[in-house]
Formats: sequence, C-alpha cells, structure tokens
Amino acid sequence: MEGKIKMTIETIKALKIKIYQPQAHYRVPFSYQRRHTYPLPPYSTVIGLVANVLGIKNLPGQEEPCVKENCDCFYHKLQQIKIGVCGNFRYKSTEYTWLRNLGKDSHLKRFRTVDNRVVAGHIEHIGGQIPCWIDVLNDVRILIYLHHHDDTFLDEIKQNFKNPINKSSILHMGRAEDWIVIEDLKEVFLKSDEINGNYKHFFWIPERIFGIENGKEFEKINGLVYNLTTFYKIKDGARSFEYIKAKLNDGNLGDIHTYFDFEEEIPVFFSDLEGDKNE
Repeated sequence: MEGKIKMTIETIKALKIKIYQPQAHYRVPFSYQRRHTYPLPPYSTVIGLVANVLGIKNLPGQEEPCVKENCDCFYHKLQQIKIGVCGNFRYKSTEYTWLRNLGKDSHLKRFRTVDNRVVAGHIEHIGGQIPCWIDVLNDVRILIYLHHHDDTFLDEIKQNFKNPINKSSILHMGRAEDWIVIEDLKEVFLKSDEINGNYKHFFWIPERIFGIENGKEFEKINGLVYNLTTFYKIKDGARSFEYIKAKLNDGNLGDIHTYFDFEEEIPVFFSDLEGDKNE
C-alpha cells in the first residue's frame, strides 16, 4: 500500500491470519457423551494459539503465566489484544470413539480390583472407558484478525508465526490433533463502513465490539447468544475462565457499521476483551 495511512478510529491496522484445517473440533463446554462443536473457534482457542506461538506458558504454582503488576511482557500485552473471528467449513461429520477415564473409581468399575488389568483374558490399559460421539468440521477455513495499540507486538506475533521457534507445541486449534496450515499472514488496514449483505461466513459478534458504540450494533444483529471463554487463571488445579457474551451469526448482516476487509470482502468484528478498561 503506497504512502503512510493515518490511523484513526475509522481506519485501523490489524494482523490477518488465514488458516486452513483439514479437520477441527471446537468443543462446546459441558457436552460430554455427544461432544458438540462450535462452527468457529471461541476466543480462548484463538488466545491459546497465539500464546502457543509466543511461547507463553503456565508456571507451576501460579494462577497466570505472569503475576507481576505493570509488566510489559508478552502475556500482559496479549490481554490487551482485540480479536475478530469468522470462517466456514465444507461439511460436518460425527466420529464414534472411546474415551478413557484414569480415575480410580473408573478402574475399579472395569477391573474390580486396583491391581487387575485383565478382562476376558486380555490385558487392557488402566482406568475405564466410555463410548463418545464427537462432531467434527471438515475442510475448515478460518480468518483471524488481531489488533493491538502496540504495532511492535503485532509484528512479534507475525514473526513468530513465520518462524515459530518459541512454540510450546505443534500449532493447532481445537484438539491437539487439529493441526493448522497458515494460508496467508499479513498486516492489513481495515476501514469502518456500513455493511449490508450475506457474507457466507459464520461470525462471532461480541457484545463489546471494539471501535463501535457498545450495545447498539449488537442488538441489531441476529444470532444465537453464547457466553464464550476468553482468558483463564488456574485455581485449585483447574482452569477458571473469564467470559464475554457473543452472538453466532450466519453471515446475514444488514445496516451495520463495523470494520471491513475490502480484499476479502468480509466484515470484521473485534472483541474488546478488556471491557471498560482504557488502553
């Protein structure tokens, strides 16, 4: 893009990450024997991907990767990120599998005694198992947009996606086996515009839309309402998540003001995960 674009609330800079996944499962919480999937990764899954790339890890004995105040580390910068997510998939299938529970009670139910691992003359793994149906998306394409007031942090994310030497694990989104392929990775300038049409993607529409007057646009948009997970702390050995209300929209949008990617011809709705905090 020629020249230097003046950054205003009407035009902002973002990092666009275009992702392909052969298969993906973005689990809906509290679905067990039939494990349902969202059509898009929730914000916590996107945050986990970025944290993985940057090498941000939980530390033993700490609720968060960094507990310092007024710290300028990657983790604290990540908490200020604005995220837009949309995408689609070709079709959904259902897998039938067995899940193993390593709890003592499950083992006793299966083998009767703690020391036994033999059933019908065959040695099995410890624990118990239950049948489970898992909904899986196929030929998945996801567009992730990241905005941050610190351009150098966006560049750090970009460089780490290009050369993920700090990654904690194989780059995935969803289950550990849901590997990703980066189809495009670049900085873009998005302009605030009025949109109207069917954009043939699923969208997360957050209640707190960054750069847009809170509440009014959210109420105009149709969609199923979810409380989506965002950041979490470790409490009593388990993840305790924060949540943001968002609508799942099927792409039919009309008379809405939001940011727009003219290259993809797609609107972008940035979530304000900081709530009422000021940057």
